[in-house]
Amino acid sequence: MAPIENEINATKKELINMWLLVQSQLNKAREAMVKFDKDLAREVLVKEKRVNSFELKIDRDCENIFALHCPVAVDLRFLLAALKINTNLERIGDIAAGVAKYVIETSVNFDSAILESTSILSMYDEAINILVDTRVAFENEDTALARSIFKRDEILDAVNRNATQIISDVIKTEATGLNEALFMLSIIRKLERIGDQSKNIAEEIIFYVEAKILKHSGASKAKL
Repeated sequence: MAPIENEINATKKELINMWLLVQSQLNKAREAMVKFDKDLAREVLVKEKRVNSFELKIDRDCENIFALHCPVAVDLRFLLAALKINTNLERIGDIAAGVAKYVIETSVNFDSAILESTSILSMYDEAINILVDTRVAFENEDTALARSIFKRDEILDAVNRNATQIISDVIKTEATGLNEALFMLSIIRKLERIGDQSKNIAEEIIFYVEAKILKHSGASKAKL
């Protein structure tokens, strides 16, 4: 195996490890929100430093491969995609940390009735499932699975669209829960962005495997 292949394989493994860490961060932030576990939320914030370290290392590794091997064709596409996927994963890690911060800052547990009426938990689960499937698509170079992400993001968009009215109604009827309601709306907004980041990742997987550029082409909107 050529040296560049060894380095690319190592970079791919690092990226997958980062993916798994970010997935774990999202799961823990969700559990902290549901159980109102501030200690678990603090753990998420501490591990956010590991996510940032992963991002920096993967960036450096990609840059070193560019400098030492002048990659072309599929190797070049992989490295370009890896750099962008790396950035998107780091941003999803930031979202998990943001949810954890809300848990720490709020004084009372999120009301179970609001959790149900906003569909935030099903939205959260779908966001995690989408992230898992982008990883599987990347590992297996499965562009059909990557393309499925474009359609599934609409589930997150729908919850996000309905959230403003639902939260507004909650505030009108229960003014004492204003801060918690606003925190929940902010979490919904963050979860919606996971869908956007995942679509970006899906586009990069398709670019890497098929040499097709979907960004700004409208292809992802057409649900190829």
